[in-house]
Amino acid sequence: MSDVTALASALLDACLAQGMMIATAESCTGGMIIAALTDIAGSSAVVDRGFITYSNEAKMEMLGVSETTLKAHGAVSRETALEMAAGALAHSRASLALAVTGVAGPGGGSAEKPVGLVWFGVARKGAPVEAEFRIFEDKGRDFIRRETVRTALGLGLRVVGQAGFTGP
Repeated sequence: MSDVTALASALLDACLAQGMMIATAESCTGGMIIAALTDIAGSSAVVDRGFITYSNEAKMEMLGVSETTLKAHGAVSRETALEMAAGALAHSRASLALAVTGVAGPGGGSAEKPVGLVWFGVARKGAPVEAEFRIFEDKGRDFIRRETVRTALGLGLRVVGQAGFTGP
């Protein structure tokens, strides 16, 4: 079993035990997080939906991300990740939402937002929305996207309070 599969399975189990449903809002991963979850049999008891919001228009239309936020901070920002996570929660039946927006490369990076920068947003009903970032080593697009999925699942586990989980 891969580490991503193990993390996805642990997150599904933790959410099932707490009666929680999950939604994702994905940009740079293009649906890889929701795929990791739905690859596991029985995930329909926990997974509500996944929003693939690659374009700014999709972020605004599907999640309610503010055009002002996107213009002021860009798609790859703390503010956008927070709004994506909150929007996924608001536009679903989920009580946990995971959001990712980043620069997977190989192009598109800048000095301020290098290839490998990913912002994560996590929203849980009844709690403040959280955001944090990682800068993954530029070992290629596939590596950055895989690490983003792994990290997002780990953050989800941390937020649901999975006992014994200490990463990422």
